[in-house]
Amino acid sequence: MTNALELDALWDEFHRVVNMTSQELSAWLQTRDAGEDTDPLPDQAGSPTGRHVLAILQKRRTDLTDDDVRVMYEVVETVQAQRQEQGAAVTVDDTRRRHRLMTLGHDPLKAG
Repeated sequence: MTNALELDALWDEFHRVVNMTSQELSAWLQTRDAGEDTDPLPDQAGSPTGRHVLAILQKRRTDLTDDDVRVMYEVVETVQAQRQEQGAAVTVDDTRRRHRLMTLGHDPLKAG
C-alpha cells in the first residue's frame, strides 16, 4: 500500500478534486440512472466508479483499502487530465463534459 505521506497527499488531493458532497453525488448518480420505467436501487445507481467514489467519501482515511487508493488515483488523474485538456474554465453549455466529471464527484461549475 501507499506510504503515509503519499496517502495523506492523495487524500487531500482527492477531496479537493471531488468537490461534491456525498449527498450531492448520491443524488446525481440516482438522477443520471433514473429511467422512464424503473429507478435503480439507491446503492446500485451510477457507474461502478461513481459508486466507489461515494463509498470513499463516506470513509475515514484509516479505513481505506488498496482498491480505494487505486480509485482515488484514477479519479484525481482523470479530473486533472480533463481540466488540462479543456482548460480550467467550463461553461454551462459544456453539459456532456460536466456530467461526465460529476459522475466522478467533480462539478466544474462549483466554486473552489
